Amino acid sequence: QVRMVESGGGLVQAGGSLRLSCVASSGSFNRYYMGWFRQTPGKEREFVAAVDGSGDNTDYADSVKGRFTISRNDAKNTVYMQMSGLRPEDADVYYCATAFATLYPSVQSTYDYWGQGTHVTVSS
Repeated sequence: QVRMVESGGGLVQAGGSLRLSCVASSGSFNRYYMGWFRQTPGKEREFVAAVDGSGDNTDYADSVKGRFTISRNDAKNTVYMQMSGLRPEDADVYYCATAFATLYPSVQSTYDYWGQGTHVTVSS
């Protein structure tokens, strides 16, 4: 069992920045794929970004490319997502997830453990 805890959400004006963090309770963190997803109530959860176990390979949804950056610090069992140029449509509940292995990092069903989510609100 891996427990994931997100933090860093909040209220920000359009154009502003936030950094989300997710701490995983696992000693083998550096072997796992890490992803961020987001969800608006009543809608499907959508992929935002992912990073592989090495930290060298990342994937992003087209809607966030160039604005969001995912990174990891294995010494702290933490994955980050730096969000810049935030838009009202980025407002959502953001979830981090971990996968022991996946060939499809944008597919939520391939992830094994999820956090409870952190809220991001963007005012226009």
